[in-house]
Order: sequence, then C-alpha cells, then structure tokens
Amino acid sequence: MDWKLEDDRPIWLQLSQQLTRRIITGIYPPGSRLPPVRELAAEAGVNPNTMQRALAQLEQDGLAKADRTAGRLVTQDTGVLDRVRSGEAKVVVRQYLDAMAALGYSREQAAALLQEEELL
Repeated sequence: MDWKLEDDRPIWLQLSQQLTRRIITGIYPPGSRLPPVRELAAEAGVNPNTMQRALAQLEQDGLAKADRTAGRLVTQDTGVLDRVRSGEAKVVVRQYLDAMAALGYSREQAAALLQEEELL
C-alpha cells in the first residue's frame, strides 16, 4: 500500500490514520508485529521521529502496544478494533453525505442511490 501524504494536515497524523486503516482492514492483523519504525519511515519517505510520533498515537488509541522483546504489536482486543472500524465508517458516510448534499441531493436521495447501486 502506498503512502499518500498531503500538505493539509500534520504528516504524523496522516501516517497514524493510514496505519490505523491498515490495522482495521487486516493488512496488519490482530496480534501481529508492526514493522520497525525505521522500516516504516523509509517506506513512507519520512523522518523516523515523525513515524515514531504516528506509532505513539496508535498506542494512545489502543491499536498497538509496545513489547520490549517483540517491538510493537497490533492489539488483539476486537472491541477496540470494532470501535475504530465503526468510527472510520462513520467518517466515510459523512463524507459521502456531504458530497451528495453539495450536488443537491437530500439524505433520502443519497440513500436511494446507494440502494440502486446495491441492486446492480
């Protein structure tokens, strides 16, 4: 998966969000070891300190934990993963509804369009 970085938000926050997405989609499964900071930083083309801050945010959010011998591990707590996945889904839904409103569609019309696409 490519790293997509924009100028509109802090880089560490974007990295944290992209790592979160990788965790909740199973790219980094529950209980798995996350790649080392330097490896992730090199892959993303950022300073290791920036990546370290992103990983610290994952720990703060409960998605990862540091283990002295194994490095950082993805949480195995399915409740945390489900909560974060649900939060991400709500963001996507809000973005969809906002985009549809900008096109002049009501919430009901936007929902009807989704239902139409489901039937195809």
